Amino acid sequence: MNGIEERKRKIQVINYRPSIHTRRANLTVKFQDIYGFTVEGNVDDVNVLNEVREKVRQQGRVWWSLESSKGANWYLQTRVSSTLKASLKLSALANAITLKRLIRKGIPPPLRPKIWFELSGAAKKKSTVPDSYYTDLIKATHGIATAATKQIDHDLPRTFPGHSWLDTKEGHAALRRVLVGYSFRDSHVGYCQGLNYVAALLLLVMKTEEDAFWMLAVLLEDVLVNDCYSNNLSGCHVEQRVFKDLLAKNYPRINAHLEALEFDVSLVTTEWFLCLFSKSMPSEIKEGELLLTQQIGDVINILQKTTHRMFDPDDLLTVAFDKIGSMTTNTISKERKKQEPAVMAELDERFRRLNSFKDGET
Repeated sequence: MNGIEERKRKIQVINYRPSIHTRRANLTVKFQDIYGFTVEGNVDDVNVLNEVREKVRQQGRVWWSLESSKGANWYLQTRVSSTLKASLKLSALANAITLKRLIRKGIPPPLRPKIWFELSGAAKKKSTVPDSYYTDLIKATHGIATAATKQIDHDLPRTFPGHSWLDTKEGHAALRRVLVGYSFRDSHVGYCQGLNYVAALLLLVMKTEEDAFWMLAVLLEDVLVNDCYSNNLSGCHVEQRVFKDLLAKNYPRINAHLEALEFDVSLVTTEWFLCLFSKSMPSEIKEGELLLTQQIGDVINILQKTTHRMFDPDDLLTVAFDKIGSMTTNTISKERKKQEPAVMAELDERFRRLNSFKDGET
């Protein structure tokens, strides 16, 4: 009888032993991405990242081949004037289509500084001022203390802490110069929390302070919605309203469930927009998981978990283009214009209440 019981106990031990896949999934490892960030994940995440790196190498060969056949700056030949011949127009159109397709598949890291700088409009913006503009700006503002510079100094050590370069004296100094320089270039914006993460990522990609500065300038002045980083953050409030409206239209069940929980999505999404997704990248969120949540904390945990485990850009693009569907710039612009009056009215009301409260104290 004792022998039978012993065999049963052994069988039970074997049955409860986790599988190799389970042990691999629970094994946490740390690894670095191409920009020096330490990422924590399991063995499967490492494998995904390695697959992505191989895709990037393969895509790089395509870019190098086009550089060889079309010329080093072929991607700049995507717009033509009406005076050029039809054959050149067709050539430019072909380049534009090829460029759009290639960008969606990923620009090789070594080419990103040059291509981002040219195609964003940063190079054109820089060309409108003297070559010494950035150097002169940094010299002229050195040692001047403002509310913006004090906030920048406070945020520097909190910007990607632990990064191998950004979290050093040299990295802090470079980031400070870019942020302080821009705060003086545009006093209307000055400095807003969130810009530190945007500028830091630009420094890592662009490699030089000056190029990062001009990329930041073109983003704030020409690309993003107006007043995203102004004192009242009106542009950011508009983006939040547009996001909520699109959420209600495209995911009505999730929207209704979050409203029932009295959960304001801006608690999570404000960071997405202010940091331009440099701290987290939202991917596909499983509707079933959110619909099962009963507490606000559970919602936040799911959203944070999803946004911090995004390793394969192809997965993100599949969600963006195949699952969510077409969402043109024109559509988003119309949504912004629709939401602007309500946002401004709400901000004006807040301002009046604040003034009334201050008057009541005096």
